[in-house]
Formats: sequence, C-alpha cells, structure tokens
Amino acid sequence: MPFLDDLDARGLVADVTDRKGLAELLASQIVPVYAGYDPTSASLHLGNLVPTILLKRFQLAGHRPIVLVGGATGMIGDPSGRSAERNLMDDDTIAANLAGIRGQLSRLLDFDDPKLGAIMVNNIDWTRGVSYLEFLRDIGKHLTVNYMLAKDSVGSRLEGESGISYTEFSYMLLQAFDFVQLQKLHGCRLQVGGSDQYGNITAGCELQHKLRGPRLFGLTAPLLLDPSGAKMGKTSTGERIWLDAELTSPYAFYQYWLNRQDDETPQLLRMFSLRSLGELDELLREHDRDRSQRTAQRELARTMTTWIHGAEVVARVEAASRVMFGDSLDGITDADLDVLAGTVPTVDVPRSELVAGVGIIELLTRTIADSKGAARRLITQGGAYINNQRVTEVEHQVTLAHLATETMLFVRGGKKSYCLVRVT
Repeated sequence: MPFLDDLDARGLVADVTDRKGLAELLASQIVPVYAGYDPTSASLHLGNLVPTILLKRFQLAGHRPIVLVGGATGMIGDPSGRSAERNLMDDDTIAANLAGIRGQLSRLLDFDDPKLGAIMVNNIDWTRGVSYLEFLRDIGKHLTVNYMLAKDSVGSRLEGESGISYTEFSYMLLQAFDFVQLQKLHGCRLQVGGSDQYGNITAGCELQHKLRGPRLFGLTAPLLLDPSGAKMGKTSTGERIWLDAELTSPYAFYQYWLNRQDDETPQLLRMFSLRSLGELDELLREHDRDRSQRTAQRELARTMTTWIHGAEVVARVEAASRVMFGDSLDGITDADLDVLAGTVPTVDVPRSELVAGVGIIELLTRTIADSKGAARRLITQGGAYINNQRVTEVEHQVTLAHLATETMLFVRGGKKSYCLVRVT
C-alpha cells in the first residue's frame, strides 16, 4: 500500500495541502519532515504522541524526522485550540522543560541512524538575533492580516470573551518563519502535526510561496480526544496522561490504554501500532470472537507502554496487574511491585517491627482501615488479605515471613482498597 494511503487507512490523515504533490515528493527522495513541540512542561503528554507517531512512521518509511522544540515560540504560546492566553515562561523554566522533552523524544525516535537519524533543533537559534524591525520587514509584510484572521485558531479567539493578544496573534508568523528556516537549514519540505495546527502549517507554506522558495507541504492527523470530547493536553480540560513515569506511573499509563472502550480501541491500535494493517485486522477479529478477553485493549496497552517505558517495564506492569486483581504473588519481585508506587498507597514499616510481629488489626489500621473497629470488621467479614491470601484471625501476627518479595508485602481490603507495605 502506498505510504500516504497507509497513513489514511490508520486514521492518521485529517488534511494534506497537496496530496498528489506530496506523494510524488516522498517517492522521489528522502524528505526531512518536522513537527513542533512547545516546551510548556518538562514532560510530553498523550496529545504529543500524534505528531510523534507521524514522525516515527515517516522515519520507518525512509525519511528523516526533525524535532523542533520551541524555545522561542514557547515564550509566547500557540492560540490554537485554546480559549485563554497561556502564561509566559522565563528562560530557566524553558531550559528545564527542553531538557526533559529531549530525553523523552530520544526514546521514541531513532536519533542514531547516520542517514535517517532524527535531528533536534531549537527555534531560539534563528530568532534570537532577529530584531523586531527586521522581522516585520522580511516576514511580516508577506502575510496579510486578512489572511491571518481567516484562520480558525485566530477567529475562534476573536469571538471569545478574552480575545487574543498581539503576542499570540504573532505566533502564526513565527511558526511560518520556522518552516522557512528549516527548509533553508535542513532541506525540510514537510510539516506534520495535529489538526489544530493546520492553519499555522499552511501559513508556513504560504510564506515560502511568497518568498519564492522550494514548495512546502503540510499534513495533519486528527487530535486525540478524551471520552468527554476534550483535547488531550497539559493545560486543557482533557485528561492529563504524561509520558514521565514520575507524573503518570507506568502502571497507570498501561491501565489507561487497557480501559479504552471497544468502539475506540481499533482506531487507536491502527494509529499507534507498528504492526501491519492485515495483522491488526486478524487481531481484531480474534478480539470480536470474545470481547470479554479484551484482546485488543491488551495489545494496545502493551504497544503504548513498550514504546514509552520499554518492554521490561511492560512485564512488571502486567505482573503488578495480576497482583491487583487477586492473583498469587508467587514469583513477584520488588521491581514488579515497585511499578505500583504512585498508584497504590505505600506505607513504610521498620524491619524491627516485623521481626517482633505486627498485629493484623494494627497493620490494617495503618494501611487501609479507618479505625481498629473497621479493621476488625474487615477481618470477621472475610475482606482482609495479605498478599491476596485471606486473613481470618483477628489475633494474626504479620512477620518477615509474610514478605512477598525481599522488602514488600501487599495488603488488600475487599476489591477496592490496596496498600503496599515496604520494609525499611
């Protein structure tokens, strides 16, 4: 299947500036293709995975990704898809955010291939020395206000109560300038992004046309939306699922994908899986034969968690998942249970206490029960578990012999209360 047709079949094409022309360009040469990332946080989020999977697929198809991190444009903020102006950031904050984003993207794309390795650039490098008057003279004169007002990202803000500042209004010009500069510096001919970026992308194509440079192209994909229909992002009202394991634990990340609905999972798999469409069709037929097994959701969760956190983390997450759903803890390690940290409450208990023995009522009160009375009722009603083994005696003593791993044991109350106990 031709590359653009494959992207289309995967639901990764919303708009293309000139599909036929782009297809001919991609078939004739290695095309540097870029996507932009605003450094408004030290971590990327789910919404950033749309342009990133596009860059990944272009790289696998024989083209070279360019990652533009907006050290300059990040100081202003993109009005696209926003109802209010973004808070401006200082240099130190942007520098810290850039470092975090670089580290994450280096795991998602291949930066080492001598021919197709991704390039990371910062637009502060070509905007820092350009004066305001020079920018107006060389760039601003080529795009009319009428042209800019016709863009949805600007028009929607003008219609809102807060309006749009001149600062954010200028963002489109700066992004157009980026596209032109990347063509000069790296031969970049294509920009990709989410569908909310189409106005900014086409502005770059138009600016290049006015400057009489090589023709530029744009391609956008549909945005990732949460179940409420809100855009997934850092500052929107949508769900905030981060790629940083400290902000969203690998376990919570895996569970997010595992809990996708049957009607949305096939499309997400086609978008993000690197398996062929034929393989995915077969997997989805297997899923449909018994949806209770959640075959598609498990494949999606494994695919996404492997890409973001690594295959070794997936094995630990799945081991931890089995623990959470009541399976035996035989063979479980500290690393497996540590995946739950940040998702399941964790309580530290000195080793000396377990050497002497801690009463089950005392341990439940420290972990999942509101009081000793509640702990006693939990035991007598059959809802108290240590390492998923029911405890029925109120005088039961928990000792080092109960450790499931070298340093941890797992306390559960009923089906919804959990706590890790870590021996210190």
